[in-house]
Amino acid sequence: MSAPDTDTELDPAVAALLRRDPAGLVAAVVQQHDTGEVLMVAWMDDEALRRTLTTGRATYWSRSREEYWVKGESSGHRQWVRDVRLDCDGDALLLRVDQEGPACHTGERSCFHRPLPAVAGAPA
Repeated sequence: MSAPDTDTELDPAVAALLRRDPAGLVAAVVQQHDTGEVLMVAWMDDEALRRTLTTGRATYWSRSREEYWVKGESSGHRQWVRDVRLDCDGDALLLRVDQEGPACHTGERSCFHRPLPAVAGAPA
């Protein structure tokens, strides 16, 4: 048995840690590395994660277009990956990035720019 080709597949030890949804995807929460600001949520499969880990550029799977996309490839608003972490259940990733420009396709810094009304009973 030969060693896996690290240029074409995710390290099997890393792949074994992931708990994917039925489509083979894992949620990826993206956070600005130095401020902790949550920028966006996207989806990754094994190939997107492999590309991210080997290039240092955040690469995701587009569920609507059914293709890979490198954040900032067309907009210039790149994400330089500083750190990737896996949650305790193995079903979500945290990408700590250095974000160039806005992360949201609307031009907002974060995709989480729309507050909802206060939750009843929550402290003000």
